[in-house]
Amino acid sequence: MPFVPQGIIPALVTPFHGDEEINENALRVTVRRLIGAGVHGLFCLGSNGEFFALSYEEKIRVASIVADEAAGAVPVFAGSGAESTRETIRLTRVMKELGVSAASVITPAFLKLTQAEMVRHYQELAAAVDLPILLYNIPSLTGNSLSPQSVGELSRVPSIIGIKDSSGAFDNILGYLDASASSDFAVLAGTDSLILSTLMAGGTGAVAATANVAPETVVAIYEKWRSGDYEGAEREQRKLRPIRSAFKLGTMPSVLKEMMNALGVPAGWPRAPVNELGESARQQVLKVVQEFQSKGE
Repeated sequence: MPFVPQGIIPALVTPFHGDEEINENALRVTVRRLIGAGVHGLFCLGSNGEFFALSYEEKIRVASIVADEAAGAVPVFAGSGAESTRETIRLTRVMKELGVSAASVITPAFLKLTQAEMVRHYQELAAAVDLPILLYNIPSLTGNSLSPQSVGELSRVPSIIGIKDSSGAFDNILGYLDASASSDFAVLAGTDSLILSTLMAGGTGAVAATANVAPETVVAIYEKWRSGDYEGAEREQRKLRPIRSAFKLGTMPSVLKEMMNALGVPAGWPRAPVNELGESARQQVLKVVQEFQSKGE
């Protein structure tokens, strides 16, 4: 059977000590907490995991820790995208050796690429590595967006198993679903406000940053949808709105880490040049967390 990513897959933060070094114990605690909450996978080295601020060696260390701590309980997705196809292949091959379930490969950034260039990038990667590949589309940060036509073409490559879309555009999700060449090709929401909408449209799940803060709530969206309780799933989806809205109070992932720290989940602070929240923003974030807890959510 083909590997189809599905369910709720938290986009893990990378916890740091005060000196900005990786906090291995905190990362292991986070993995155990999320598995205990019933998540269906783990996604490390994504945008909220600050992959852009980590060295090659640190990326390997993070993926190794997550894969080791998960110990096969759930699939592990590890970000291995880089600016060149050559470097992407190099890092993805190492991810295979670490025992991750699949590589999440963000589109290259900085240069504005043609669709043909991006398609070839992924085709060459797939031909060079023996590991399932999850495409990752986040054009607001990379400046490059995979079109539905390109995704349709790439969905024909057996080892390219799906796409995480963080464009925030539901029409993009629909376009990917329509263009997919196989029913086994997974379309995952990467924007937490679109989790239920994506599931209702035929998507298979979500890579969700809010699951770091409220894993049980995010998992409940999927489980209630799967059981046919669509009204219940919508109620769970609505609970995420204050958390999502608070993200605009700081540069990613400063708000997410502040929320986790407030909940007693050690996340530390972002790596410079991203700053900790100012006092005003911090108080607003703490209020959101307190209100969420007071409702028993």
